[in-house]
Amino acid sequence: MRLFRVSLWSFTLLVISACVTINVYFPAAAAEKAADQIIDQVWGKEGEVEETDTENTPESTSQLSSPPLAIYLLNQLIPSAQAAYDLDISSPTIQALQETMTERHQSLLPYYENGAIGMTHDGLILLRDAKKVKLRERNKIKRLVKDENNDRLALYRAIAEANQHPEWEAGIRETFAFRWIEKANKTWWYQNNTGAWKQK
Repeated sequence: MRLFRVSLWSFTLLVISACVTINVYFPAAAAEKAADQIIDQVWGKEGEVEETDTENTPESTSQLSSPPLAIYLLNQLIPSAQAAYDLDISSPTIQALQETMTERHQSLLPYYENGAIGMTHDGLILLRDAKKVKLRERNKIKRLVKDENNDRLALYRAIAEANQHPEWEAGIRETFAFRWIEKANKTWWYQNNTGAWKQK
């Protein structure tokens, strides 16, 4: 009986710990959704509809195997943890950054297209081939790249802060880095994880 009480107490502590973990766990799917919404606005792709990857959704993965008893019990005890989570990207700061980046994109677009600018693996952009930029335009493009990177960093931080989780900033930046590259046009250049440049 004493052993049962100890086990029950241990399980209770596990449940409490799990509640805390679930509440602060980085919502990767929601971050990807938010990134896609912002990128589509900045790059002017609101009308495009991408196929949804159903292989990694909670609904499909839950059908692959039965969850362990502890997870099943937690799901029953904490139903709110199963609800879809959306990141708040509606703050005035985020909206202002989106608008500025959308306006700037028209100036950056020709340099994405000719390969002068590429996307880095950490969610920024870089002047990768200055020879593709006319000499008289190089200072201008350097300034545009710097301003874009400053806004991107501010955007990642603003999203984390708007959702009361500043510790999510790194995860948000990583998610955006992946989605910028995934949603880029064919022929645009990007850096892989080793820093090597590749063309889509």
